[in-house]
Parts: sequence; structure tokens; C-alpha cells
Amino acid sequence: MAEAQTLIAEMGAKARAAAAALAFAETERKVAALIAAAEAIWMARDRILSENCADLVYGKEKGLTPAMMDRLTLDEARLRGIVDGLRAVAEQRDPVGAVIAEWDMPSGLHIERVRTPLGVIGVIYESRPNVTADAGALCLKSGNAVILRGGSESFHSSQAIHACMVQGLRQAGLPEAAIQLVPTRDRAAVAAMLRATEFIDVIVPRGGKGLVGLVQAEARVPVFAHLEGICHVYADRDADLEKARRVVLNAKTRRTGICGAAECLLIDWPFYTRHGAVLIEDLLAAGIEVRAEGHLATIPGTVKANPDDFGREFLDRIIAVKLVDGVDEAIDHIRRHGSGHTEAILTENDATAARFFQRLDSAILMRNASTQFADGGEFGMGAEIGIATGKLHARGPVGAEQLTSFKYLVTGDGAVRK
Repeated sequence: MAEAQTLIAEMGAKARAAAAALAFAETERKVAALIAAAEAIWMARDRILSENCADLVYGKEKGLTPAMMDRLTLDEARLRGIVDGLRAVAEQRDPVGAVIAEWDMPSGLHIERVRTPLGVIGVIYESRPNVTADAGALCLKSGNAVILRGGSESFHSSQAIHACMVQGLRQAGLPEAAIQLVPTRDRAAVAAMLRATEFIDVIVPRGGKGLVGLVQAEARVPVFAHLEGICHVYADRDADLEKARRVVLNAKTRRTGICGAAECLLIDWPFYTRHGAVLIEDLLAAGIEVRAEGHLATIPGTVKANPDDFGREFLDRIIAVKLVDGVDEAIDHIRRHGSGHTEAILTENDATAARFFQRLDSAILMRNASTQFADGGEFGMGAEIGIATGKLHARGPVGAEQLTSFKYLVTGDGAVRK
């Protein structure tokens, strides 16, 4: 533990110094660093994929679930997505120094509220090697230094991607310590980061319930996090059948291991009376295990649901389904069992959709759209450092703008207070 504390203290001191320089770094330098990093990753794609193979072998030996293995896996298409994400972040407007509001006071003061970096961000993540690039890019764009601690299973992939990020910083003449990767699998490094209040301003965990719960319980540093992605889709009586079929299937099956995957389908009784079990039959045909409650459990191929199947993040080819009597019962169910991440309503009724939006307080609410869109790239942020479900500071996809705070710039002309 002492060695880990020393390591994190050394990295933290370097990060603090880098953050001080990044706070006023020219936009052009940050853009240049991100473009150079993107090019470096594409040029090094064979080496990165080779390192990823080593991680996949390690993950298989470790007994990772299929969903975790999917998160860990890189291929050329996913590397292209990482490269495109870096370029998209580079093209975004620089949030640092942006004027949020300004006004004049009778006292002669002119006041501006402007965006400013948070400082040093610690990112702790499992499996996903792409977070190395996404988090590094967003922190750099927002003028923050970052200390990355990837999961033991993504150790080699993350190192290879991190080397490319550092290459981009070097080419742009920015401090290489702006993006650091903890160079050890030792779990003591995580504990040291969670207590490093002298060096780290906020922690962002990316991973499963176990990791996020640990971070939230143990951290002395403030945390941006979501504990689980228990996402609901509600098929209202006024839903369009073909839209509903497309959205439900995509929300569950596109990628079952991401936090935006639908875990529970609620069906309004009138919709079921009119259209039958078509939504459930589509899921069954796609190889999804449907855990059904009540009358729905009589549908051939379904499995009878247990009470704890509702409010559960499966991250697998499993979904819980239930009949409800109208939008208010759907809202009540989501309030009891949801995690505040993402909920979708399928309806052509504007008043019903407005009621759903007004009375639920999840970070993301959708209408006639798949919950799989709960992603920073799909929101035009280029990438995201995570989805925050808390209610303070950042909420929903955390992009570059959400990684800033603000300060007040006050100008007078010899003003004195009476």
C-alpha cells in the first residue's frame, strides 16, 4: 500500500503541474494533440490489436463474462471509432474560458461567469480500453490533467493506446503528464487514488456495480458516477407498432453489455390487447431470455420472472417484462426499480409523452428512440467519460463541457462599496 501511495503521489504532483499549464493552453495546441493522437492510434493499430489479443487471453483465463469480453474486445472497426471520437472531440468548441453569463450592476461592476477546468481528474475503469482515449481526450479538451487506472484485464491495450495519446501531447508541445496511466495492476493503486484529495479533484468510475459501489463507498475525492444502468422501455397504448418493434429489439439486442441496454420492458394493457405478444415474440426470436410476470408468463418460450428480476442490471441477453395499466403505473414502476439512468417511452400521444418526461427524473428520458443512444457520441459530444446519474454538477453523458466548473470575472472602474 505504501508503494501505491507513493506512486499516486508522484503521479498526482506531475498532474497538478500539468493541469496548471493546461488551464491556459491554446485551443490550437489541444486540437493538434488530439489529431496527432488519432493518427498515432491508426498507425499503431496492428500493435494495439496484438496487445488486445494478450488481454483477451488474460480475460478468458480470468473467467470474464461474455459481456465483459465484448467490452474488452477491439477490432479495426472499433479502433476506427476511437480515432473518429478523438477527431470529433478535437473539432468541438473549446469550453475553457467560455462566457456562461454576464451582467452589469448599479455599483458599476461588470460580472462574467466563465468556464474553468476542474483540475486533475482520476478515471478508474474496467475492461474498456477505449476509455483510455475517450477520457484522455475529454480531459485534455476541457483543460484538465487526468490519471487513468484501467482494469487489469485491459492492461496491455490501454498501455498501447496511452502511448499514442502521449505521442500526441509531445507533438503539440503540451506536458506529457497531462494524460498519465497507472503502470501497475496492483489494486492498492485504486485505493490510493480514492484517498488522494491533495492531488485529484474528482473521480470518475467506469465499470460494473462492484467497482462503482466500491468507489462511491470508499472515495474521499468527489465522484461522478452511476451505480447501474437499469434502463426501461415503456410501450404505451398509443405506440406505433412498427416503431415499437424496431426500438425494443434494438434497445435490448444491439449491445447487451453496455449501460444503455434495456433491462426491462413495460407493456401497456391496451397495447397488448390490440397487438398481442409481438414485442415479446421478437425478443424470443432474437435469442433473448424473456423473464415475464403474470399473464405474460403464459406466452410460450418465456420464463417466469422472480421479483428480483425487476430492478436488475442483467448486462446479458435477458430482459424482464411486465404489463402495466397506463403511463402512471409505468412511472411508478420505474421510480421503484430504476437507477436514474435512461428510460424510453414509445407513444404517439404528445400529452402522455409530456407526462412521462415531467414526472420521471432519470438523467436521460427518450421518446420513440432506443436507450442504446444513451451515449456521449450520439449526443454530439464526440465521446463521453461516463454517464452521471447524480444530481450535482454533471448529469447524463459527461463530455468536455461537463468537466468544467466556473469562476466569476468582475471588472470595475475604481468601484468602491458604500
